Amino acid sequence: MCVYNVTEPTLTVYKAEGKNTGNCVIIIPGGGYTCESIYHEGHNIAKVLVKQGITAAVLKYRLPDPETSDTPELVPLSDTRRALKLIRENAGKYYINKEKIGVMGFSAGSHLVTVACLWKSEDKEENPDFSALIYGVTDLTEVNLKWLEESLYFRKLTKEEIDRNKLVDLVSKDTPPAFLVHAYDDSVCNVKETTLYAQKLFEHKILAQMHLSPKGGHGFGMGRKEDGTDQWLQLFVNWLKSNNDQFLQLE
Repeated sequence: MCVYNVTEPTLTVYKAEGKNTGNCVIIIPGGGYTCESIYHEGHNIAKVLVKQGITAAVLKYRLPDPETSDTPELVPLSDTRRALKLIRENAGKYYINKEKIGVMGFSAGSHLVTVACLWKSEDKEENPDFSALIYGVTDLTEVNLKWLEESLYFRKLTKEEIDRNKLVDLVSKDTPPAFLVHAYDDSVCNVKETTLYAQKLFEHKILAQMHLSPKGGHGFGMGRKEDGTDQWLQLFVNWLKSNNDQFLQLE
């Protein structure tokens, strides 16, 4: 199920069950900035994470619309930052460690997550401690530039904006750790979107783990047994739990 014409953001929190890890993952569904796969890449993921002791929150962000905003390209990012701040403000209520709050995005949602990680907010409470990028967008190819101009900015990008959207070039020692997933046969977002970003993280000695599947295409959500894409979510949980203490050292 996809939701369209989202004009009011919501954040649905799922409390961790069993032994609480102190983590919270804000889940951001994809949909090309024209809709949001709110269950397939949102609530279904959250219901699995909570059973592993991880608090999950599904963000239904406002979709960019030039009729309702003069800067539609900033609307989804604003909602993402607000979600991060809200979770930190309510960390005690959900037994969350304020320094163990990350974002997980799918496709366009992964692009949004990457932007939130690389375009640092002056308010530290609006910046994530880690990320999970699932078949995401990180490189400014001709295809991606056209997509951003048609679906997010609704106009031609300026030279400055083009440079700022070359996300792989913005990775630095201050970039949050990342868990990355992609399929080689993805015909929507090329696998290089993930491998390039991972390589930049490795170059800057940023904690990263990448999993590539030979098959799976685009938009597989939690994955399928027949092509092996169903393994990634448990691998993410393992990565998160085994590296939990490292997130506390980030600024």
